[in-house]
Amino acid sequence: MTTEEPHAEPRERVGAAWISGLVLVDLGLYMAFLTPIQVLLAQQIEAIDPAGKDVALGWATGVGALIAVVANPLAGALSDRTGSRFGRRRPWIAGGAAVGAAGLAVTAAQTTVVGVALGWCLAQLGLNAMLAGANAVVPDRVPVEQRAAVSGFVGIPQTLGLVVGALLVTMVATGTSAGYLLLAAATVLCALPFVLLTREPHVPQAPRAARAPVRAKDFWVSPRAYPDFGWAWLTRFLVMLGNAMGTLYLLYFLKDAVHYADPDEGVLILTLLYTAGVVVTAVAGGMVSDRWGRRRALVSVSSAVMAAASLLLTFWHTWAVAMGAAALLGLGFGVYIAVDQALITQVLPRAGDRAKDLGVINIANSAPQVLGPALAAPVVAYAGGYAGLYLTATAVTLLGGVLVWRIRSVP
Repeated sequence: MTTEEPHAEPRERVGAAWISGLVLVDLGLYMAFLTPIQVLLAQQIEAIDPAGKDVALGWATGVGALIAVVANPLAGALSDRTGSRFGRRRPWIAGGAAVGAAGLAVTAAQTTVVGVALGWCLAQLGLNAMLAGANAVVPDRVPVEQRAAVSGFVGIPQTLGLVVGALLVTMVATGTSAGYLLLAAATVLCALPFVLLTREPHVPQAPRAARAPVRAKDFWVSPRAYPDFGWAWLTRFLVMLGNAMGTLYLLYFLKDAVHYADPDEGVLILTLLYTAGVVVTAVAGGMVSDRWGRRRALVSVSSAVMAAASLLLTFWHTWAVAMGAAALLGLGFGVYIAVDQALITQVLPRAGDRAKDLGVINIANSAPQVLGPALAAPVVAYAGGYAGLYLTATAVTLLGGVLVWRIRSVP
């Protein structure tokens, strides 16, 4: 294994085997991330505390989200400073998968709400370390002219992971504990091919005296000094906030506004339509962006498509429109997640801090999941109900798509 300059822009295109390995890593990662939140934690906490399940679930997932916000950039900063013959990223992918799996196994064994929350925090700690390594290998190893297409491939598991994970824990596993253990095993197994079979340049570790410690101020990236990074962070935050607000009350929307007979089934159908849309456009949109050489226009258009999906639900509360909006949202999000992720990798302040800075960007993904409920609840209650909610989501998403044009260094 050769030693390379870790801060140089990659020039050699990655092949199908490399991409497939990384997609598998992300599939295991997002199954472990999303399936407990959507299925297992709710089932487990309801069995422990039926009367207080809503508050208990919100508390457990909220504490886990706080761990994620801190752990991802911290693990990224440590990954940037890692020097081993296995590279900088693979040790964190492997170690994060092991710790995440252990956290899922610990969560499975708990019989109190506090125990569930602590186990889930351990899982979040490991999974976010794994995510830090997996995100950074793209700018480390993929040249700019291939980056959006690869980002499209690795973006698909962000939606497909929930579908596959839900099928595993409902149709294969027998019981909540078995579901956690199955996800734990899948997380490790999905990580192994990439960790064991791909090559990563050896980055020698700096002498101890020359190594800078990780400090709290390192995680502040000044928008004045790095305006394009600041605008990229803000546009990602706004688009993800609009997405979070638009999907938060989907179950209640189907029940109270659409009057769908089986809202749980309805959410599953809409999720499948959304996932299909993402699969259709993620890689294709990335390839178009790579060949065209432009990012901002596609980010703006895909944001407008997602906003149009929310706008449909503002005025028409029918099942047919809901299905069309779900498919439209998926089509827009597929292009967005591929192209915007590639754009972000091109505005990172320092090549030597790629994983840390991508961890800071990840706060723009996680924070809307926490702020979304706080912002959406008063809109539904006092500002127009579901029509007001989806109109607000439309405006926030459109604003994100407009502000991307403030980025100057990327066409």
